[in-house]
Amino acid sequence: MSALLNISNVWVEYGDHIVLEQLSLAIEAGSFVSIVGPSGAGKTSLLRLVLGQERPTRGTITLDGKPMPGECGPDRGVVFQRYSVFPHLTALGNVMLARDFAGAPLLARLFGRRRAAARTEALAMLAAVGLADAANLYPAQMSGGMQQRLAIAQALMMRPRILLLDEPFGALDPGIRADMHGLIRQLWQEQQLTIIMVTHDIREAFTLGTRVITLDKRRHDPHAPHRYGATATYDLKLKPKPAIAHAAAVAVRTGTETT
Repeated sequence: MSALLNISNVWVEYGDHIVLEQLSLAIEAGSFVSIVGPSGAGKTSLLRLVLGQERPTRGTITLDGKPMPGECGPDRGVVFQRYSVFPHLTALGNVMLARDFAGAPLLARLFGRRRAAARTEALAMLAAVGLADAANLYPAQMSGGMQQRLAIAQALMMRPRILLLDEPFGALDPGIRADMHGLIRQLWQEQQLTIIMVTHDIREAFTLGTRVITLDKRRHDPHAPHRYGATATYDLKLKPKPAIAHAAAVAVRTGTETT
């Protein structure tokens, strides 16, 4: 079976500054890939390549065997460390916005039956991330964990095939982070997502991932530190994780964080 995403001999260069060099990865559909490595090793650059925000200087990236589109499409969603939500919209408005933009690019607002259908879908998505009772709250009224749940709901509203996570839980307290781990694993299993997650937390990488990839430089020159880029120095495939326990799933859905 061919890989969903193929990264072949990719380089990212800015003048004489090389960020990534000779990076080749094949990522299967349904995998949960954790990307780790030191600061400056090109982890976020890799996510930007997959998202379509950046093009490789050399090499190729294909999705389903076809060249990666030059812009981000609905087949790829992203969640950042800082909550990428709109403060002037309610939770429901934030999640519906994706449907508004996709269905009415000129007015950015659906009407009639299409709006009613989008609202029903957005409410279901909020329920899926444990925010069923927070649909009418604004981000300022939510805790950090609730805002990150909202950002995940935003990303999933367009039903992406690949979900990119850039240090999504780094700003959360340990207890809330554990709940978020349960949530993201549950959504990954239920929605059959392919997830690529950047994290500095090695334990998190191994807890969530079915595969852990380390980006780092194979060569170092102290007199010209930017002349060598990072590549995949370790690539570990892990045993499949057991299904989430019922108690953990219930805890995830309760959304008990306080504002």
